[in-house]
Amino acid sequence: MVAMQHIDFFSKAHLFVSAIRILEYKDQTAPSIENVCRIISCSLEQGNLICNKLFERGIINIVEGAYGTKLYIKNHLAIEEIPKGAKENKFEKEIEKFKENQKNISQKVELFKTEQAEKQKNLFAELEKKLKEETAKKQK
Repeated sequence: MVAMQHIDFFSKAHLFVSAIRILEYKDQTAPSIENVCRIISCSLEQGNLICNKLFERGIINIVEGAYGTKLYIKNHLAIEEIPKGAKENKFEKEIEKFKENQKNISQKVELFKTEQAEKQKNLFAELEKKLKEETAKKQK
């Protein structure tokens, strides 16, 4: 079995829409994202990513209601407009961008902490100096 991450988006789209069709036939109702992910053995996060891309392309409709989020096929022919063989590296790029942002935030936090520590050190030094001056004045 081919892992879901290693196939192109064109194939993922066909697989996802096929799973929606099978579940519609089998259960006589629109399937949830969870059910589609379970049938094609992919994570819910990856399934949501695929759903959003298919929704943006007008291939499926995503309807949120009282019984959860349901998927409907809108225009399966639009799958053929997806370039074949193009690997999806957007997910990896987004992860790298997120990691870089987290790294930048961590650096900013560390810089802020060191600045605050320096300010606190200077404040204590100033308070100590004033305290020594006042005690020296009182002793005179």
